[in-house]
Amino acid sequence: MRRVVRQSKFRHVFGQAVKNDQCYDDIRVSRVTWDSSFCAVNPKFVAIIIEASGGGAFLVLPLHKTGRIDKSYPTVCGHTGPVLDIDWCPHNDQVIASGSEDCTVMVWQIPENGLTLSLTEPVVVLEGHSKRVGIVAWHPTARNVLLSAGCDNAIIIWNVGTGEPLINLDDMHQDMIYNVSWNRNGSLICTASKDKKVRIIDPRKQEIVAEKERAHEGARPMRAIFLSDGNVFTTGFSRMSERQLALWNPKNMDEPIALHEMDTSNGVLLPFYDPDTNIIYLCGKGDSSIRYFEITDESPYVHYLNTFSSKEPQRGMGFMPKRGLDVNKCEIARFFKLHERKCEPIIMTVPRKSDLFQDDLYPDTAGPEAAVEAEEWFEGKNADPILISLKHGYIPGKNRDLKVVKKNLLDNKLAANKKSDLMNTPKKAADSPDPQNEAKLDEILKELKSLKDTITHQDERISKLEQQMAKIAV
Repeated sequence: MRRVVRQSKFRHVFGQAVKNDQCYDDIRVSRVTWDSSFCAVNPKFVAIIIEASGGGAFLVLPLHKTGRIDKSYPTVCGHTGPVLDIDWCPHNDQVIASGSEDCTVMVWQIPENGLTLSLTEPVVVLEGHSKRVGIVAWHPTARNVLLSAGCDNAIIIWNVGTGEPLINLDDMHQDMIYNVSWNRNGSLICTASKDKKVRIIDPRKQEIVAEKERAHEGARPMRAIFLSDGNVFTTGFSRMSERQLALWNPKNMDEPIALHEMDTSNGVLLPFYDPDTNIIYLCGKGDSSIRYFEITDESPYVHYLNTFSSKEPQRGMGFMPKRGLDVNKCEIARFFKLHERKCEPIIMTVPRKSDLFQDDLYPDTAGPEAAVEAEEWFEGKNADPILISLKHGYIPGKNRDLKVVKKNLLDNKLAANKKSDLMNTPKKAADSPDPQNEAKLDEILKELKSLKDTITHQDERISKLEQQMAKIAV
């Protein structure tokens, strides 16, 4: 019998590490014993949690700032304890959230062209956990909605725009939460916990929709993530400490749709999922490989594609959103692998002969625009991500600054007192804005913008010329 090979356009996906000069070198990657990915990336920046004395810090580097990173390079360093997790906002490429051992979550606004001075003042500090915060995850479609989970076994969902907690789920987990994942439209979350349960929770109704006891029998940490069709993918360990992966249907969690045993390594498998291609990449902490699988509707449902192997073990891993990839090179994924002292991008490509845009590899993907506002989501509205086409590459738009409007009773009282004082005092003519000054301000702002544009343009030109010189020198 001749074995029929399954047809898939992703069968020949291959990974390639970039050249040394395109890595980020001399970075002291954090040594904290926590199973998060320690790295977060978006089309503008790569953020890496680093070793820091006297508190917690992480680096934020513009993507083009490769090579050796100076020891004095500015960091984001407002936490008083080690940073455990970081996550870029999907709707604003300059906003990042961090969770720390100091029990707080902080949200930071990174300047357009990266840091020139260390950043110590967050836009907002979210306080509500009584133990360290190990997980932060932004809502996929609602603006300014952030989830955090701590070692107090509580999950808090925040409205970052007001700095207030919207929902507190503090009685659903009796043991440590290993990870939390939103579904495609952000109406449900799934969690994996130390009590070996996988729970599917409706956060707004504050109820458990489905749960599976002993999803994986082993004692080591599990992971659970939502797929775009609503199924749940888990990684964990068998009783014999073999690494497993499984696929579940939340409507019936008695038996998995598929269960595969992989190997006997003891590193926790971090799953990274691409909803556009239905490919899952598994990166084991301490492994030196990335395995990837395609999820389909036909048995065995989870199809092994290939493994990317390298010599060095990985300390953590960042995963680029689809809009940050190079569509001209048929790049379908890009990882940022953390070594002990550097960060190395790894590019996954599908080999194609044609130079034309490959529609089948790049269906419309989630764009940076939020589909609903925080208040609408909290009131019960759901919306799928707003999709964009990558046909002409992704052109980043202007990001709005994150503004936090605190609703504080004291402030309201003070404001009321001030208002009554103002009403009693006669109005001064100087209070009215001077149109001449406003026009001048507009003029200055325009000039500033054009200067910034010129600098950006010249930077690009310089890097192109440097590339050309390097080619000539070779």
